[in-house]
Amino acid sequence: MTEKELIKGCLRENRKCQQELFRRYAGKMLVVCQRYARHQMEAEDILQDAFIKIFDNISKFESKGSFEGWIRRIVINTALKNYSKKSFKNEQIGVEHVPEKALEPSIYGHLHEEELMNLILQLPDGYRLVFNLYAVEGYSHREIADMIGIQESTSRSQLVKARKLLQQKIIELQKVAV
Repeated sequence: MTEKELIKGCLRENRKCQQELFRRYAGKMLVVCQRYARHQMEAEDILQDAFIKIFDNISKFESKGSFEGWIRRIVINTALKNYSKKSFKNEQIGVEHVPEKALEPSIYGHLHEEELMNLILQLPDGYRLVFNLYAVEGYSHREIADMIGIQESTSRSQLVKARKLLQQKIIELQKVAV
């Protein structure tokens, strides 16, 4: 079934088309949800909410960009809404004790994708949110500020702190590995 046929079937609320759309995209989008969630169950809840929005708004897809990109945008926006509802969004930790020295590039080369993902998941929520939006999704600080209702300078600050904390965690991981 082509993407166009799938979309048309979903517009007609055809259950088989909806199931196929979910089957095609749920795995990739769950990975996106996991980057913004505190745990697996929350990621799954975000995914479910996002797909409800996708099915409710599929008529608004104008075929001007990629369908997967449109779905991804809904998933990210759903994750951001979930984040904004949570009381832990103002959680902050100090990173003043994090060393300023740069890491050797060879350290990064030894990290596996899963190890890096686990380190990112250990970041405090605000840091993780900004880090994912900036470093993974490619949004600017201005876009991030608009999306989550913070100042541009706060976005920059959160990113710097996230990077410092990640550097510290990578150094600790390297010490354990040696």
